[in-house]
Amino acid sequence: MSKEPWKVAVVGLGKIANDQHLPSIARLPDYTFAASVSRSGGVEGVENFTELDALLAARPDIEVISLCVPPQVRYEMARAALEAGRHVMLEKPPGATLGEVEDLSSLAAERGLVLYATWHSRHAPAVGPAKAWIAERSPSAVRINWKEDVREWHPGQQWIWEPGGLGVFDPGINALSMLTAIWPMPIRLVSAELGFPENRATPIRADLALRDPAGTPMEVAFDWAHEGPPLWDLEVDASGETLKLSGGGKRMEVDGRLVLEEPEAEYDGLYREFAGLLDTGARNVDVTPLRIVADAFLTGRITHTAPFHD
Repeated sequence: MSKEPWKVAVVGLGKIANDQHLPSIARLPDYTFAASVSRSGGVEGVENFTELDALLAARPDIEVISLCVPPQVRYEMARAALEAGRHVMLEKPPGATLGEVEDLSSLAAERGLVLYATWHSRHAPAVGPAKAWIAERSPSAVRINWKEDVREWHPGQQWIWEPGGLGVFDPGINALSMLTAIWPMPIRLVSAELGFPENRATPIRADLALRDPAGTPMEVAFDWAHEGPPLWDLEVDASGETLKLSGGGKRMEVDGRLVLEEPEAEYDGLYREFAGLLDTGARNVDVTPLRIVADAFLTGRITHTAPFHD
């Protein structure tokens, strides 16, 4: 006998929810989209709420909450959902602080609930093949260039410039999530230089130096003032060859030879993984990419750039 789909409510109906979460939920048989929570309009065909507490009280049949709100307001909502006995998916980054995520993880474990801290770029098509390629070689260097125009990719989103919004690390953490997924050893921050616009509380650029226990040099450049097509590239030198992931992980080349190129389907991958966690009762709360970002804020050298205006 087939299992009933999980009833899921999506909280926060911004761009990422409409472009990625809702279509993936609709495509996968593991879920039924049952309700939404948003103060800026709902979704036709389902029950819509303006407050999460109202949904939790009115719909005890909804087992799963997918939180797509900005990280600054996510903790209280996630804790309320867990306290109400619901399983929770967290958009990336999983919280505004490491302490928030640790608290949520402890609460989920105490209640026997699933908590899933998602990193959508880990489900890019080339991530698995890249991990296998590196495992068979001796890596000697890493270079990451993650550069885009914030006005194109985050137009008018003021929360990203506020404390907890991460600034250029909002896209940059995608690269860090890929790197930490494919790398066979732990990675630590050695140094960071962060460029803050004079009128903003988060950086518009960041240059990081990372290392693993073997001392492999890893140079990372994030830039939100980039002009032209975006660069979402990760390169690894290993055993005399160079691996390149481009397009955010949709394309893989070795020494300029195309090895793989597939359409993006990251959020389908996220929701498939979440379904597996829900079916087994397991949790996945990996904060490794967020820890690198936190270390950059903690120890990075800060410079000030020209004011930024949308």
